[in-house]
Amino acid sequence: MKWASLPGGEDWLLRPVVRGLCRYESLKDGTLDLEDIALMNDTLDVVAINERLASGVKP
Repeated sequence: MKWASLPGGEDWLLRPVVRGLCRYESLKDGTLDLEDIALMNDTLDVVAINERLASGVKP
């Protein structure tokens, strides 16, 4: 299965916004940098893996 994504790959940048970890304006005004976005995305990945493990599904 091929997942849908934004044409320019911006979904990686916007994932923390969609999940409520930050505001879009913080990306636009430079409050957050790529390191912040990467850390939030890594955290979301770890949470998803742990939720799958807790439910008995292998990652």
